[in-house]
Amino acid sequence: MKKHIPNAITCCNLISGCMAIVFALYDGFAAAFWAIIAGAVFDFFDGMSARLLGVSSPIGKELDSLADVVTFGVAPSVILFRFLFINSSHLIYSVPDGPMGEVIRTILVYSPFLAFIMAAFSALRLAKFNLDERQSMGFIGLPTPANALFWGSLVVGWGYKLYEIPSIIPVLFVLMAVSCYLLVSEIPMFALKFKTWGWKGNEVKWLFLISCLPLLIIFGIGALAIIIAWYIVLSIATERQKPTPNP
Repeated sequence: MKKHIPNAITCCNLISGCMAIVFALYDGFAAAFWAIIAGAVFDFFDGMSARLLGVSSPIGKELDSLADVVTFGVAPSVILFRFLFINSSHLIYSVPDGPMGEVIRTILVYSPFLAFIMAAFSALRLAKFNLDERQSMGFIGLPTPANALFWGSLVVGWGYKLYEIPSIIPVLFVLMAVSCYLLVSEIPMFALKFKTWGWKGNEVKWLFLISCLPLLIIFGIGALAIIIAWYIVLSIATERQKPTPNP
């Protein structure tokens, strides 16, 4: 019986991702974001339960990746798609008539579908993760849950401000291109895994966790977008400070 517990938790992750997609399609961005957070919680506990129960299996690893593609790949892409679609729909009415106006309207109608490129890169990142043996205590590239939380927090926490920016659509596409690059990049990023709970050897992790608290208090749900950006910057800065090994 216990061998099925981790897979059942993984399926809860998958169900959370499916719910997030449906919520996002009906413009329930906050509900979609909370479903992604629920999926992230299940994603954390499925691996932990498998290790505690000693029932890790190849099928569990594959099922986990499939669930992650839905929850942390497709769901945030749908959130971004709907957000872009809403913004594009508002802009269409202000486009002047004429041949050039028709081209612009066509671009505004179909450009939101580019959001699903992020789902493809998320799937590629997860496939690489399954084959990469270097990521036992850290990550190579941006983890998909972090990317999903960034986009969910950005839309839910800052969406009302983003609507006020006239050029927000190209800005979001630039941000998406950056996140797609980070997902499959070779940039080392730290993981919140502790061998010991002391300060020594865990300075970066403790600094990150301590700095997250005031951000959450000040910005609420929108803080997660800032926290993920801070996580990326801190990972890159920490890696650059490491001494280069002698040849």
